[in-house]
Amino acid sequence: MRQDNPRGRRRPLALAFTATSLAAAATLLVACGGGGGGGGGFFPIGPINPPPAENATYKAEIRRTAMGVPHIKADNWAGAGYGYGYAQAQDDLCTMANSFLTYRGERSRYFGADAQIPFSSTIGRPKNIDSDFFHKHVISDDVVAAMLKQQPDTLLKLVDGFAAGYNRYVREIKAGGSAGANAACRNEPWVQSVTREDIFRRMYSANLAAGLSNFLPAIANATAPAAAKMAKAGGRGTATGGITQLAAAELRRPDFQVGGHEGVGSNMIGFGTSATGDASPLLFGNPHWYWRGPDRFYQAQLTIPGQLNISGTSFLGIPVILIGFNDNIAWSHTVSTANRFGLYQLTLASGDPTSYMRDGAAVKMQAASITVQVKQSGGGVVPVTRTLYKSEYGPIANLASMNAALGWSQASAFAIRDVNADNFRLFRNWQRWNQAKSLDEFIAIQKEEVAIPWVNTVAVGRGAAKAWYADIGAIPNVSAEQTAQCTTPVGLALADALPGVPVFDGSRSACDWQSDADSPQKGIIGAARLPSLQRDDYVANMNDSYWLANPKAPMTGYPPIMGPAGTQEVSFRTRMGNLLAQGRIDGSDSYGAKGATADTVKRMVLNSRALTAELFKDQALAMVCAKATINVAADPLDNAAIGRDIDVSGACATLRAWNNAGTRDARGAHVWDEFWDRAERLPAASLYAVPFDPADPIHTPRDLKPGAAAALSTAFGAAVAKVQASGFAVDATRGEVLFATRGGQKIPLYGGCGGPGYFTISCSDNPLDKGGYSMDNDPNGNSYMQIVRFPAGGVEAHTFLTFSLSDDPASAHNADYTRAYSAGQWLKVPFSEAEIQGDAALKTSSISE
Repeated sequence: MRQDNPRGRRRPLALAFTATSLAAAATLLVACGGGGGGGGGFFPIGPINPPPAENATYKAEIRRTAMGVPHIKADNWAGAGYGYGYAQAQDDLCTMANSFLTYRGERSRYFGADAQIPFSSTIGRPKNIDSDFFHKHVISDDVVAAMLKQQPDTLLKLVDGFAAGYNRYVREIKAGGSAGANAACRNEPWVQSVTREDIFRRMYSANLAAGLSNFLPAIANATAPAAAKMAKAGGRGTATGGITQLAAAELRRPDFQVGGHEGVGSNMIGFGTSATGDASPLLFGNPHWYWRGPDRFYQAQLTIPGQLNISGTSFLGIPVILIGFNDNIAWSHTVSTANRFGLYQLTLASGDPTSYMRDGAAVKMQAASITVQVKQSGGGVVPVTRTLYKSEYGPIANLASMNAALGWSQASAFAIRDVNADNFRLFRNWQRWNQAKSLDEFIAIQKEEVAIPWVNTVAVGRGAAKAWYADIGAIPNVSAEQTAQCTTPVGLALADALPGVPVFDGSRSACDWQSDADSPQKGIIGAARLPSLQRDDYVANMNDSYWLANPKAPMTGYPPIMGPAGTQEVSFRTRMGNLLAQGRIDGSDSYGAKGATADTVKRMVLNSRALTAELFKDQALAMVCAKATINVAADPLDNAAIGRDIDVSGACATLRAWNNAGTRDARGAHVWDEFWDRAERLPAASLYAVPFDPADPIHTPRDLKPGAAAALSTAFGAAVAKVQASGFAVDATRGEVLFATRGGQKIPLYGGCGGPGYFTISCSDNPLDKGGYSMDNDPNGNSYMQIVRFPAGGVEAHTFLTFSLSDDPASAHNADYTRAYSAGQWLKVPFSEAEIQGDAALKTSSISE
């Protein structure tokens, strides 16, 4: 029998265990103080770590390399999941255990009803009680059962193994193993084992990020009004549902998480071989995502010899790699502009607000009596019950938070149809991608499944000269004619608050979403009518629509629900991304000879250029620095009173010397950011001398209007006042102002938010005058970054996991990747067996049961 030591060399071990005695021996070792290595990399139950028993149900080998990245090797799908679930739990147990309560609807039992979920995710930060009712209602047992039925056996085994691996670590730590690891939660009663169904609930929750999740409180609180007599001709309400008028100015837009928050988005560029100058294309992928909470990324490699060899990242609690690369393909995602949900306005039956009319007949809503256990401040728990409802379109939502007229009344109610609520194909799609052997196969899978939930895709493949872009996924199928005929008057009023969202009359079956001949799911657009592009120079997306996947070949003519195409200006981040790609292809940037090599792209994507500063700084300073002081009555950002003269001379001098970038040592970037955050509030027609031109979208709008000088001066004065109040000097470096804290030490960072045109994203939720742009609370930004190419005979991959692998402060991998990111030191991640075995940081362990 052998044990692996941290460098991977074999040494004899003078102890042996049978499979049946292993658990008892482990318990004895723990009782004698033989805890394992915590989150620091090496992690047996105790100091003894036998090889997997031959007849074990689950067994896996976990090899950790630099930054703690686990490379999991198993003989089958169950084993791969087993190793992955165990590794994730080691590094992020507290976040995972907390989030499983969310998906089961059990937060209130342990944390009380009114507390908020601690960190943002695709559901925002709702109250526990609302989260519990939402998840019990929307991810009900019948939904989970329906999802299970449509999964291949290999995926079911992967999930079963993941649950078993997670549960193994929970058992170990509850028995006292891994001393010192996950101290924040290891003894908490809410750290519990999970089931196959729990993992699928977690997976299904990711479906809903661009639809139902944005209406969580509205769905959780949609209780029916008491029945009342209605004097309506024909015994039913009217098609307008009793809402006679609704002013657009009176509407409050829902707080969308995905695509609606600064920093929650992504960049990706796929370079074809005419851009790389050799036989291999190159992919740069960079989701801007949550740094904390259940949706943070986790990096790993899963290997089943002869079946699977995939490296990349997935959300915590999900066993399938969502963004990554294998021997032959690499891909990434960005949030799509296509709408993934619609509203149906229901005309209610007379005297029965829980029945709605459809083609002249009353249809009873599906009622669900749901009970949530709620912890009391004085101790104990009490049951709280609500009856919530679903229609054939989806759950009923009380939209009174948008406007009182949109609440559930005697005459009208609203149902939300999320296209991904019935999309049970997406993890099968990703699993198939994990195994794809060519770019052609990858594309064929995407077109066959039409399952990608709310993101664009860019991919490259070995031997393929062209890079692939597509927004091919589950998208509501509504025609222009149907939109004209089915949109209710309320829907017209909601057009500005919910642009592009179909708000249809639910009383007519003619208003059901349609299907194409190639639609694999009822009510979605078939792949043939969805946008895609292949180019041998580059394709890209930075969260604007499909329109400019490559500005040399703008795409138009796709269904309006896909998002704008040539009708509105694109973000400065989109413009910067295209300028970076074009500059690298033609060599006009500062990185030497033209061509997108791994080395030049690594530097390019971290250069932290701020496009608005490059375009407007000199013009703006000529306007706002004419005098040494600016009198500011109130801050245009929040209307807070200032009422004094602001000395701007130091800020002006600093910005004149600034290099227009958010690099770590750049001085004054925070002054520009505060200024631009206020300046961009001006209407475009008042701010720009040259308006947006769809024929030149990467270079317009441009130039500041001289007539904007007064408003810009006020914005600048207010920005300088904010900096002065913050305690940071106007010439402070970026790294002083923008940072992450680990172990009580500040790690300087770079980049910024997308608004000022940074391509390198580190977007803090913390105000400058509340301690600086800290990335410690609830931030978003660069997360899992990968640059991948396919040289002959191998894979070359460079990665970052910017926030580090583990959320456990005691782990050796809580800050190491973050420090490397701070220094711009990409990890050349091992992929082949030889690379893994040769890694200087290799630590190996085997687990089984």
